[in-house]
Amino acid sequence: MTKIKFGTDGWRAIIAEEFTVDNVARVSVAVAQWVKKNFPDRPSVVVGHDCRFAGELFAETTAKVLLHHGIRVYLAKGFVSTPMVSLGTADRKASLGVIITASHNPPSYNGYKLKGHYGGPLIPEHVQEVEDIIPERHGLDLARIDLKKAEADGMLEVVDLETMYVKHVEKNFDLAAIRDSGLKLGYDAMYGAGQNVIPRILPKTTLLHCEHNPSFHGQAPEPIHKNLLAFSELIKREKLDCGLATDGDADRIGLYDGKGEFVDSHHIILLLIHYLVKYKKFTGKVVVAFSATPKVKKMCAHYGLDYQVTKIGFKWICGIMITEDVLLGGEESGGIAIKGHIPERDGIWMGLTIWEFMAKSGKSLDDLIQEVYAIVGPFSYDRNDLHITEELKQDVLQKCEADAFKAFGSFEVRRRETIDGYKYFFDDDQWLMIRASGTEPVLRCYAESSTLEGARAILAACRKTIGA
Repeated sequence: MTKIKFGTDGWRAIIAEEFTVDNVARVSVAVAQWVKKNFPDRPSVVVGHDCRFAGELFAETTAKVLLHHGIRVYLAKGFVSTPMVSLGTADRKASLGVIITASHNPPSYNGYKLKGHYGGPLIPEHVQEVEDIIPERHGLDLARIDLKKAEADGMLEVVDLETMYVKHVEKNFDLAAIRDSGLKLGYDAMYGAGQNVIPRILPKTTLLHCEHNPSFHGQAPEPIHKNLLAFSELIKREKLDCGLATDGDADRIGLYDGKGEFVDSHHIILLLIHYLVKYKKFTGKVVVAFSATPKVKKMCAHYGLDYQVTKIGFKWICGIMITEDVLLGGEESGGIAIKGHIPERDGIWMGLTIWEFMAKSGKSLDDLIQEVYAIVGPFSYDRNDLHITEELKQDVLQKCEADAFKAFGSFEVRRRETIDGYKYFFDDDQWLMIRASGTEPVLRCYAESSTLEGARAILAACRKTIGA
């Protein structure tokens, strides 16, 4: 049988190749055993699926296995986002949450994410415990496990997690301020699981790709600029003030200013810290993944906040959020969590926070970014995802590990950090990072400079140096 491994964020595989009913059932057997061992008193699990192909089938398979093992199941009604499952897990005081999703991966993939009882990613050592006990065969006759009977017996409850989430939003945001601000806002759901929320809470928002399409129109639902060109054009054409995009399971954010220009996650993290501390008077530690801009450290120094860097993968950040007083946890990839919500990435929640900031301040997104620049200085960032041969990828990583790169073109390496991947620092606060993806067969290259041209020059020099 296939060895099932959990990566940076869950187990992901191609539907009908490795992501099959039998393999989902195998993982679910391990989940059931882990839950019964760690929560022997009335174990329960929240189960949901996003908009991907066969999500309902895989969610019901998961539910059947758990029910067979005597575990109470809260099964989400319809498709839901990852933050909805995490919030539901915390709200129902469940032992665990399971969301069937491959997040931002291409449409041919599906996946299986685990959520802790606190409403965020299950911490790495617990994920490993589950992985270690996945059996070679599930040994169940799934067709004989009756969900209707389980519901009648009170072991299965169908729950409306989307409405629960909307009510939570309504309690925590000044939606009236956003509605009454005169701001013209846009939202691109990328055909993902967040598609119903914004129309429910801000009905005047201009919408794009807010309908059900399990193939995502052939596009990986990752909220980066090259995947959002139609949204950028819509913002310019309709003269919108700001645009929000979320990925397939709505835990990642993409953001656009009124000129239809992409605002990366580094800027979003800095905007959120600035708003929460200066305007909302929040306090707490800031925790970011290794790929985040060092400008965050500068912002933290300005506001007197503790600052910590983790490995890449939100599960590392979550582990700190559930044990310490954390203001914000964030990743370069658009996964950000803030105080006052669950310890979970949430693209819609972050977008609403930015929109509330704009509405309350009466300022444009560009004006607010200038406030950030006044503290940390201007900067630009770009990223290349290189689809190269495994042989070249391993060659590059071996050279990185051996510290073989002393320069990339004219950019001389001044120092190197290796927390998770390889980060090379040059003069003038410029840097380059090289890292193999934990979820896809690609080599990621990240760069920052004072201008976009500068960041792209670093990436071009990197490609030339590594022979890509």
